[in-house]
Amino acid sequence: MNKLRAAITAVGHYVPEKVVTNFDLEKLVDTNDEWIRTRTGIRERRVAESGATSDLAVPAVQNLLKNRGIGAEQIDVIIFATVTPDMFFPATACVLQEKIGAKNAWGFDISAACSGFVYAISVGTQLIETGAYKKVLVVGADKMSSIMDYTDRNTAILFGDAAGAVLLEPSTEETLGVIDHKLYSDGTGGQYLYMKGGGSLNPPSHETIDQKMHYLVQDGKAVFKVAVMGMADVSAEILERNKLTGADVDWLVPHQANLRIIDATANRMGLDKSKVMINIDKYGNTTAATIPLCLSEWWHAGKVKKGQNIILASFGAGYTWGAVYVKWAY
Repeated sequence: MNKLRAAITAVGHYVPEKVVTNFDLEKLVDTNDEWIRTRTGIRERRVAESGATSDLAVPAVQNLLKNRGIGAEQIDVIIFATVTPDMFFPATACVLQEKIGAKNAWGFDISAACSGFVYAISVGTQLIETGAYKKVLVVGADKMSSIMDYTDRNTAILFGDAAGAVLLEPSTEETLGVIDHKLYSDGTGGQYLYMKGGGSLNPPSHETIDQKMHYLVQDGKAVFKVAVMGMADVSAEILERNKLTGADVDWLVPHQANLRIIDATANRMGLDKSKVMINIDKYGNTTAATIPLCLSEWWHAGKVKKGQNIILASFGAGYTWGAVYVKWAY
């Protein structure tokens, strides 16, 4: 029997209207535009002024459904990658299901920080490959402004809000679709990127609020060092496993955390920068949304073509990291 493959058959994205520039942040913390640009590549980011993470996802999914020409009731499964769920429970996948009218779908959330989308698409792929499901919606969305301390210059400059989504369906051609994926995690890195408050370890209290435990904390230097290695190594590994070289790759879709990490990954793969999807300058780090946001923007611009070799790569808190090899199917 031929292997059943999962193919990405539609994409969609959404970013909030409000733009926060580096010059805006100069008024909040001790920083400046030149310092932020040279160290991160970020010029501006989007911030949702109201609503929750699911409210970012709804228009992204509606955009996807329109592109595919189907209704939400045709979706079988919803996998929602996020670290800023609307609530601890119910799952934001269930909240989204109700909001878009996907009445025949079941769903769940994945919490893998910036690697959430890579993890989610790998899981969704395997649900398709079993033959049990025909349409798996994979969403990456985060409202990072909801957990930002805008007095912390180390983190306030980095993050933004956005949502992106892809639809996975059985491939009509065996050679097209999600070809391979490789995932990693290392819990020893948890101490360098985390949010201490809100969970069962440190439930919400006056003390946790006073100590600012409900905000993201990052040791930037420690994370940068391992992220450069992790994302570059797993990208090189996925090429080697599939007997590819940089010349065979049409697009690298890297997690948009830092321009220097992106450049290091492309260099390790032997890729020219013209083959790398980069929009960190416009949106900053939108965590689980960065990769599908890139895919959707580039597809809408007509730059993603059938048969192209595309590598998705990410690194995030946990530590979590991984890469996915996709041969574009539509």
